[in-house]
Amino acid sequence: MAHFRSVGDVPHKRHTQHRAADGSLYMEELVGANGFSADSALLYHRHLPAAITASRPWTLPDVDAVTNHPLRGRHLRTADLTLTGTDAVTGRVPLFTNADVTISWFHASLPSPLYRSAVADECVFVHEGTGVVETAYGALDATPGMYLLLPRGTTHRWLPTGEGPVGALVIAGRGHIAPPSRYLTRHGQFMEHAPYCERDLRGPSGPLLVDGTDVDVYVRHGDSGSIVTYARHPFDVVGWDGCLYPYGLHTDDFEPITGRVHQPPPVHQVFEAPGFVVCNFVPRKVDYHPNAIPAPYYHANVDSDEVLFYAAGNYGARSGSGIGAGSVSLHPAGLTHGPQPGAYERSIGVTEVDELAVMVDTFAPLALTAAALSVEDEAYPWTWAR
Repeated sequence: MAHFRSVGDVPHKRHTQHRAADGSLYMEELVGANGFSADSALLYHRHLPAAITASRPWTLPDVDAVTNHPLRGRHLRTADLTLTGTDAVTGRVPLFTNADVTISWFHASLPSPLYRSAVADECVFVHEGTGVVETAYGALDATPGMYLLLPRGTTHRWLPTGEGPVGALVIAGRGHIAPPSRYLTRHGQFMEHAPYCERDLRGPSGPLLVDGTDVDVYVRHGDSGSIVTYARHPFDVVGWDGCLYPYGLHTDDFEPITGRVHQPPPVHQVFEAPGFVVCNFVPRKVDYHPNAIPAPYYHANVDSDEVLFYAAGNYGARSGSGIGAGSVSLHPAGLTHGPQPGAYERSIGVTEVDELAVMVDTFAPLALTAAALSVEDEAYPWTWAR
């Protein structure tokens, strides 16, 4: 994370006695990355955070992934996934995966169980529906256009609150997901050229205290899962401080960087992680050189596979391809791609675009799951030849 926060009741000095009004001692827990050598947070619990009474297997669904062979671009329609009566944890469906990241989808109408990943930071982009993500640090709102960053080890649950389900893209990174280092000073402050800053990050505003005994938490660890029963509810934190915590960032708060001619995708970057980056394309003014071509130029990803989730608006470069809101495309390394036929020419004279899309560029090839292939538009790879 980029800045320090303090929420709730914490003592003046760390690792010292912190007592409740009745004199009982709060239990201090350090949640830290990279073996005490990176960002961390100190949480103060009403009860022992390590007290568990049982553990049993949680059988994770098989991720039956195959290589992108024969090599081709892909178009998936998430609306065609059959996801009714599911929650955001046990009902999520992996679409793409490699050693660095797994990209999944959920369409959740039910409250999820308490959950945490011990192996991945999760960046969740909310496409539709509204909800609340309750965490041990406090609650976060989930609304369309919001990224929610949930560091590994964060105990949380998803609660849909609107009339319809919450649909979201989950980017689970084996390494830590964070704002791009080029946006930050050596002390971690956002610099003036960054497209968002500390004021745009929406962290929990207060503690979330829940009573309960013998509470199950679903834990993903490695390729396995366990259901761990805690003696007391893990939402018992009276206060915390530090730089490692869940937060939200809305795409409305991302200020696009534009220029006289077409800008490359790195200007749209939101997050970075080992093995991949996350970018977004938001409504914006476009190129203002008198001879500019606002549509993207054709390009070959010689180092990366490109996944693009189309969230809203009119994505002119894909006009005529069958892609719409809720679509996911994969343009792999080894193939040139770009605007659909006619879109390059039609963009001349355009002064602004109304589009919202999330892009994940990976630096190792992505495999596709059986679920992804089941909702593939098989005509998509040939649409440039029409």
